[in-house]
Amino acid sequence: MVADGFEARIGGLEVRVAVLEQIAADTRSILERLDKRLDRMDGRLDRMDDRLTAIDGHHRADFRWMLGVMLAQFAGLLGAMAHGFHWL
Repeated sequence: MVADGFEARIGGLEVRVAVLEQIAADTRSILERLDKRLDRMDGRLDRMDDRLTAIDGHHRADFRWMLGVMLAQFAGLLGAMAHGFHWL
């Protein structure tokens, strides 16, 4: 009688352990899939970072060129005003 209750408890624990082992296996497979996806995303982000770095270099060169053009325009306008007001 006591042995029957004990056997039933052991049987219930075995079922629970089997369920927990299945959950662990499913979790392991899900984590492996997520790891692969994260690796692919990391590769994409690296490529995007390289592209943005290249764009940043172009923007700096464009900014310097535009600043030079603006300074030249300012100097030309200042020269024209100085000539018009007979400062030169």
